[in-house]
Amino acid sequence: MADFYQVLGVARGASDDDIKQAYRRLATKWHPDRNQGSKEAEEKFKEITEAYDVLRDADKRAAFDRYGEAGLRGGGGGPGGFQHVDLSEALNIFMRDFGAFGGFGDLFNQQQGKRTGPRAGQDVKITVELSLAEVSTGATKTFTVKLLDPCDKCSASGAEAGSKPATCHTCGGSGEVRRAQRSFFGQFVSVVPCPMCSGEGVVITAPCKKCRGEGRTRGEQSIPVQIPAGVSSGQYMTLRGLGNAGPRGGPRGDVLIVFDVVDDARFERDGEDLYTEVLVSYPQLVLGADIDVPTLNGRLSVRIPPATQSGQVIHLRGRGLPRVNSSGTGDMHVRVQLWTPERVSKDEEALLKELMAHQQTPPDSARSKGFWSKMKEALGA
Repeated sequence: MADFYQVLGVARGASDDDIKQAYRRLATKWHPDRNQGSKEAEEKFKEITEAYDVLRDADKRAAFDRYGEAGLRGGGGGPGGFQHVDLSEALNIFMRDFGAFGGFGDLFNQQQGKRTGPRAGQDVKITVELSLAEVSTGATKTFTVKLLDPCDKCSASGAEAGSKPATCHTCGGSGEVRRAQRSFFGQFVSVVPCPMCSGEGVVITAPCKKCRGEGRTRGEQSIPVQIPAGVSSGQYMTLRGLGNAGPRGGPRGDVLIVFDVVDDARFERDGEDLYTEVLVSYPQLVLGADIDVPTLNGRLSVRIPPATQSGQVIHLRGRGLPRVNSSGTGDMHVRVQLWTPERVSKDEEALLKELMAHQQTPPDSARSKGFWSKMKEALGA
């Protein structure tokens, strides 16, 4: 389990400013653009960004301080629980909180030159509904998605055959313009994409007639997706480089597959565990019986021992849902509930009256703990 404070090199009582400064210092060192795409730097950058994203959020930080990473997985990390950030999310967090106003734009320009070139395409989000049965086994689904694909006539350049893009005169081919603004605190300079060429450094003088200079056209793609077992609503998976093509030869964006698990009236879900309830008769509780219990893929025969009390829970190990991207399976918990018929026949009524005449009165010691007593135990009171 990672100690996010140790990852950023700050004390547990560190202020928000201390955390932000520590992250900024480490991000400057490990940013992938400064390390020529080093895999080690990429992993380090994701690790420190994940730590920063948790500690900068008051609710996430409180959950982590109290329960560690388990507190985040329990829901403190938002819908779907805590998930490790990928590189795209880490870069988005970095740009969200710093961007060009933190001096990083100039810093990375010194390392990699001018920021020119086509922009990446937009991401595509697909919401897929899954049944609990599909969650238990995983599923393979194929989606037909409307996407922007590279133009085949101009080879995604956006320029008509025989012509070439020209250097943008507004930014001189740098793709950026600097804007100086004065405020009460003095003058500050911001670097923004050139409005004339949209940060590409070139302009199309003779646009392709098919794509009108965009370098991309509308199309459809069939995308097969292997969905792992054990996923929950709100969780998602990212398919790198399968989204919309960028304008004029820009790289493709991503496809985000967001899961929506449909409720099953037979079960309640708590992580990997499933809860269900079965109704049984009085003789079955007293004498014991074999009963059918619903499962995700059929029914299962379960033995109720004699003298079982109504409300008792039977635990079936390994009959729950798989842990997503991990080994092991949750459990199923079956609550046995006494069924009271609304009407009985005359023969049944006679038998019940005879039984009532012989039935002993339940002793006070047999009473189960009340609701409030169970609540106090659960809360540790």
